[in-house]
Amino acid sequence: MAQSSGKALMQWMVAALLFAMLGSSLAVIICNIDSNQLKLCRAAVSGRNPPNPSNECCDVIRRANLPCLCSYKSILPSFGINGAKALALPGKCGLKTPSNC
Repeated sequence: MAQSSGKALMQWMVAALLFAMLGSSLAVIICNIDSNQLKLCRAAVSGRNPPNPSNECCDVIRRANLPCLCSYKSILPSFGINGAKALALPGKCGLKTPSNC
């Protein structure tokens, strides 16, 4: 149990760092993605009726380590990201959503 909560805490810390950096020029690489590039997908996973992902967003998703990104799905709502819409991005970009998502 302690190991599980430690993993969750680490995920929160990494995600908080990642999203805090989205607005700055300083980038961090997470799951094979430069954090500055995640902004390209923000519109497609936010709000009530988000648009389809742009070609640029799909390029980012294609380069991502999707199983790695799936490990952060539980914290997405705290950043205004619709988890269901985020999990639908791979399919909308012609990719298969990993089974652990």
